[in-house]
Amino acid sequence: MADTENHFDAIVIGAGIAGASVAAHLAADMRVAVLEMESQPGYHTTGRSAAVFAPSYGPEGVRALTRASRPFFDTPPNGFVDAPLLTPREILMIARADQTDALDALIASVAPGAHVERLTASALHDHQPLLREGYAVAGMLDRGGQDIDVAALHQGYLRLLRARGGTVRTNAAVHDIARLSGTWTVSTDRGGALTADTLVNAAGAWAGHVGRMAGAEEIGLVPKRRTALMVAEPAGFTRRDAPITIDVQEEFYLKPDAGRLLISPADETPTDPCDAQPDEMDVAICADRIMTAFELDIRRIENKWAGLRSFVADKEPVIGYSDVAEGFFWMAGQGGYGIQSSPAASELAAALVRGRPVPQAIADTGFDTARVSPGRLAVAA
Repeated sequence: MADTENHFDAIVIGAGIAGASVAAHLAADMRVAVLEMESQPGYHTTGRSAAVFAPSYGPEGVRALTRASRPFFDTPPNGFVDAPLLTPREILMIARADQTDALDALIASVAPGAHVERLTASALHDHQPLLREGYAVAGMLDRGGQDIDVAALHQGYLRLLRARGGTVRTNAAVHDIARLSGTWTVSTDRGGALTADTLVNAAGAWAGHVGRMAGAEEIGLVPKRRTALMVAEPAGFTRRDAPITIDVQEEFYLKPDAGRLLISPADETPTDPCDAQPDEMDVAICADRIMTAFELDIRRIENKWAGLRSFVADKEPVIGYSDVAEGFFWMAGQGGYGIQSSPAASELAAALVRGRPVPQAIADTGFDTARVSPGRLAVAA
């Protein structure tokens, strides 16, 4: 007799922002189970993100999905959250004299889809008073930036999933995947097995491992460690509304955060999937870069952590059915853009899982699904 209690239309592996959001959409008309290896959803990358909604940030496909996500952030469904998801936060990209070509290339790339302006050296200090005199010669200001309440967004999707009858099973690391007679069977550390017609791989840094267990194609996914620190504001600092300030070649960033300063060396160190921890060399590099660019004297690190951002070669996400494993759907490779693009990316993924057209609001941005298809990553034998 079939085990109907443990059979689902779709099993989603991973309960971070990618898995929670796509599962919430699918649960509208499908029976969905989400499997999470940790004791709580979002323990790894989602729970360690200081996400900013940055329509000028990321490769072209990411920027399109980010723009298409804005209506959701501005007007989420009734009951999704009880406070705004976005708070204004300008984005300032700065360039030294040797980086002006990179700045000009960035402005040319993002200007068609974002309201940005080029700033002179003197204008930079009007927006970022901590910037060290003489360090940067120009910048790009994006007034469309916003801070994202990541926890509220993630919990909103989890509530929506459960309200629609979906289930989340924690402490359920997947250790075996098989496809028999057109059905996926997934075994976890909780014992027993779940079955489903469709398997959605939203396992973050572990997505490559899950793909290999399922016999899917290699997509070249590489988890990369990023370090973040909290330090004290300088005495007398009052510009808590100052922009997040980012080196144009992403060598560091600084953002006021709840009375402190969030800083990072913007490192991208390839690593195996793991519970990432900060490396002391990265901490030292961060402090040095920040003190070089800003009028700060960092004497003490109040807090430090690291998270994993997973990329494929072109840094676009991977969203679509496998070409070699029937019924296996990739929702991976979101890198550092997964939260800002999650509303549109999850809506797109849910449509593709069901075999439906690209949602109109996403199509209106000129988005091409070939840009995120797993097939683009195929490597000739």
